[in-house]
Amino acid sequence: MPLFRRRILIASDPMKLGTRYRAALEDDFHHFRVELVVRDGLIASLHAEAPRHPYSLCPSAADQLQQLVGTVPATSSHAVMRQVDASQHCTHMLELSGLAAAAAARTLQQRRYDIEVPLRVDGRTHATLDRDGTRLLDWDVQDLDIVGPPPYSGIGLRQGMARWALTHLSEDMAEAALVLRRCAVISMGKNRPLDAQRHAKLTGACYAQQPDRAPLALRQVGSTWNFTWQADQLCRDDQDWIAFKF
Repeated sequence: MPLFRRRILIASDPMKLGTRYRAALEDDFHHFRVELVVRDGLIASLHAEAPRHPYSLCPSAADQLQQLVGTVPATSSHAVMRQVDASQHCTHMLELSGLAAAAAARTLQQRRYDIEVPLRVDGRTHATLDRDGTRLLDWDVQDLDIVGPPPYSGIGLRQGMARWALTHLSEDMAEAALVLRRCAVISMGKNRPLDAQRHAKLTGACYAQQPDRAPLALRQVGSTWNFTWQADQLCRDDQDWIAFKF
């Protein structure tokens, strides 16, 4: 059965003046990288790039991340969503920056997430998340609701999910749950003819979908890849970069 896959890699590199954190994300629709430097307890610099992206203006959203420079990295990766207007950012770059910042706040040396979401059949799927090679989350999903297992049963994937996770789960588990939540939602795009779009939709939900940008954010035809049978290819081009070889 066709799958949506996402991999996230995070690594740190101590330097004389601070510590570098790099995070890479690749899935069927996206490939992003973020590097931040933490010095004296603050984010001293933050840069991002978009090797593969759905719309022509997506890479420009990297500039918005400068709003996080000078802030204190939080142990909760979701904190960045409250520090800025998330609708003016690339959702995936911002969340990746939050994961890197949380790794910095927790002084993690490295982290890896692997997510699989099979295409829905009659609206149903089974979404899983492995962290550092260990199965951590295993959800039965119907449309946009988690139907099991407890304590996730009855939780919707849209509004209120983040608030519930941050209130009822440990910080570490909330992070993982929100990573899987994002994948369970966007995986539905594999059932849609995305390349038929001429430009981004005017939803106002993210940087490229703002009304003033959407008509200019042209669809990057061919940017959707299929990793169903090629999980080992995810983040393949990031290996030297995440190892700080350049």
